[in-house]
Amino acid sequence: MIIHQNAILSLLAKCRSMSELKKLHGLIITTPTINKSIIPLSKLIDFCIDSQFGDIDYAHLVFRRIDSPSVYIWNSMIKGYANGHNPRVSMILYRQMMQTGYSPDHFTFPFVLKASSLLYDQDCGRCIHNCIMKSGFEADAYAATGLLQMYVSCADMTSALKVFDNIPKWNVVAWTCLIAGYVDNNQPYEALEVFKDMDHWGVEPNEITMVKVMIACARSRDIGTGRWVHDRIRKAGYDPFLSSSSSNIILATAILEMYAKCGSFKTARDLFNKMPQRNIVAWNSMINAYNQYERHEEALDLFFDMLVSGLNPDKATFLSVLSVCAHLCALALGQTLHAYLLKSNIAEDIEMATALLHMYAKTGVLISAQKIFYSLQKKDVVVWSSMINGLAMHGHGNEALRVFQMMQEDDSVLPDHITYTGVLFACSHVGLVEEAKKHFNLMTERYGIMPESEHYGCMVDLLSRAGRFREAEKLVETMAEQPNIAIWGALLNGCLIHENVSLANQVKMQLTELEPADWSGVHVLLSNIYARAGRWEEVNMTRKVMKHRRITKTIGHSSVEMKLIS
Repeated sequence: MIIHQNAILSLLAKCRSMSELKKLHGLIITTPTINKSIIPLSKLIDFCIDSQFGDIDYAHLVFRRIDSPSVYIWNSMIKGYANGHNPRVSMILYRQMMQTGYSPDHFTFPFVLKASSLLYDQDCGRCIHNCIMKSGFEADAYAATGLLQMYVSCADMTSALKVFDNIPKWNVVAWTCLIAGYVDNNQPYEALEVFKDMDHWGVEPNEITMVKVMIACARSRDIGTGRWVHDRIRKAGYDPFLSSSSSNIILATAILEMYAKCGSFKTARDLFNKMPQRNIVAWNSMINAYNQYERHEEALDLFFDMLVSGLNPDKATFLSVLSVCAHLCALALGQTLHAYLLKSNIAEDIEMATALLHMYAKTGVLISAQKIFYSLQKKDVVVWSSMINGLAMHGHGNEALRVFQMMQEDDSVLPDHITYTGVLFACSHVGLVEEAKKHFNLMTERYGIMPESEHYGCMVDLLSRAGRFREAEKLVETMAEQPNIAIWGALLNGCLIHENVSLANQVKMQLTELEPADWSGVHVLLSNIYARAGRWEEVNMTRKVMKHRRITKTIGHSSVEMKLIS
């Protein structure tokens, strides 16, 4: 029986499994008239690469037995590995293709550039760019867009812009790629400028564009542009909150997150309630936004609603809720979450371990915090800083400094400004003035960390409580920015301890130039300083000022977590 090539091609088109494909491959091999034909072999490889039932390893075996594969087959193999989980093989095949004398075409370059993007390999990307220019494919829209994607993936936005300038402005994919590049490289303001240019050119954005623009608005807290884009979507007669398709859910979640991160909670919650189907990202966006704006009780309420809905929390959920537990000192809930995480092995993740450590440190359970800390084989700067700050916060200054010494012995990590806040705070608690001065100088001299207001606050507080007011004043004078209310409050606290009325009066003059949101603390300090010195006229004057400006004393409060026994 003579089997024609067309019959084989027809059977390959109807193939639905690898077992069927292997039978057809056997038929091709045993049919002398077509066993050397490239067309059926290329279709066989295409099935292995493109079909959901395919097997790229089998495609590679077939490919290796072809004496003279066509450029089409080379492209299929390069595409298959670029779209799969092994883009490095795509690069290897591309080099082999060039070395064996084949010339890549306009289909080759987008695939190999995609592989280069996935590998973040800019050196290879630049070599491919040179080859594109020599081959005359620089004007090809697919090759140019692939180059743009490669450069933005490698965070080289300067080169990306040069490529973009040569791409026709009607290409919405190129605009979207550039916007996404700025967003992914944490340049949201630039992303929004590109989007406005895109609107100026009259190019209609697609759903991916809108998602990236909403992310840019959320990160830059630009609710004005976010509302404008959302209004454009609605005027186009397209409401992603009324459909449960996967693409609509992604866009709806991006819009929701924009409003939530910009602090427009009423709008965000209304949209959240409208969603016909809420994915985990939507829940996390709302919980995280409530947490960031210190609306911790609402964040917890939403978390419990999420559990009731039957949706399982993920890593992002736990990170947000553990942060809420830390702020509310909700130890019992934090311990419950810790127990759940231990059973699911997520607690071994360094981010999760850091969140747990921070929660225990904030709630004062330092034994648990230290247990997590010392169990970690690899510690990053966040872990070290969390432990140092936790110890310092609860008065264990010497232990905090000992941990900092251990950190300095670890060559793989360098302290940052948060680390030094804890170090100086620890020195302040223990009263180690000279030790604090040494660390304050070293943070700039050794690590190039410029002191911020928190660092100055710690030093001024320490020097003032030690009665070294002249040093404290000189330090304040060296500040690059205007001292805030916390700095002056630290000085006044020292004045109260040492009954330094003269300096208190000088600080009082400086305070008149500030407009802090809460003056109550400094006025109470001033009143107490004058009272201790027996200067009752100034006490009465300070209280009259408070009454005139309607400054009320902030009432201190404590929270206690109680275990009720029935």
